Amino acid sequence: MESRITAFLDSLRNKSSSGHTVSNNKIDLEQFSQFLISRKLALETVDHVVIRDFLNHLYTDRALSKSSVARKLACLKTFFKFLLRQGVLHTNPAELIASPRLPKILPSFLGEEEAAAMVGLPEGDSFPALRDRAILELLYASGMRVSELVGLNDNQLDMDQQTVRVLGKGKKERIVLFGSFAARALLDYRTAKRKLNLEKVDDRGQTPEFVSIRGNRLSSRDVQRLVATLRLRLKTTRRVTPHTLRHSFATHLLERGADLRAIQELLGHESLATTQKYTHVGIQHLKREYDKAHPKAKGSSGS
Repeated sequence: MESRITAFLDSLRNKSSSGHTVSNNKIDLEQFSQFLISRKLALETVDHVVIRDFLNHLYTDRALSKSSVARKLACLKTFFKFLLRQGVLHTNPAELIASPRLPKILPSFLGEEEAAAMVGLPEGDSFPALRDRAILELLYASGMRVSELVGLNDNQLDMDQQTVRVLGKGKKERIVLFGSFAARALLDYRTAKRKLNLEKVDDRGQTPEFVSIRGNRLSSRDVQRLVATLRLRLKTTRRVTPHTLRHSFATHLLERGADLRAIQELLGHESLATTQKYTHVGIQHLKREYDKAHPKAKGSSGS
């Protein structure tokens, strides 16, 4: 089965799937392979009963969440579809198995004042402080994913037009915008970066935008650690991640009247339905404001 998995992963790379997608599929299929080995089953003998047994194993023995199980099932469906096209199998044993129904989870976001406080937390004129402030300002101003941000090279930013050429999921390119606050933070960071001679070309001939004090490209994990550390200084009980700034970006645009399709394009969503979850966030926000402000919202007697 190992050779089949390798061929499948190669096909994903040829379709320009992200490294994150390829990595997740590799983990899921290797887990399924180990399950088959433990049951002494060959790939060609797998039917829907075996797959249901695997899913039950994930629920009971591994105690995985519905969302994790749904992801693994989606991976298997795509994998078996690939094997079907390759002539390795004659049917897709996962085709008729329904994905678990997932609960609707509304995106977590910061209020406008909280978001402003968050991006202003890195203080001082040291290189790390200027860099971290530029990172947070750009995340909130553009709605970029953290993976897109750390993948930026210096030639993708147009400081005059205040735009960024982003390479998103599926290697799809889009243009995102940023405002004057992010522009000022980026200029300050770039000046410090140039003074320290950290504008270094990497192995691929690119000059990474966001780098460590040694000039190495930052990783998604580096930014996640940064946000986790700063969150402790923010007076909030909610969980804050780089993605929270993306959610905040979209929610605040919607609350201030931006068109949903414009937000979809800025976020890089393929489907408008994905963007529409922010309308639910907006409605929940309006309900809270209504309950606080309207004299008869909470069943008061009135006059």
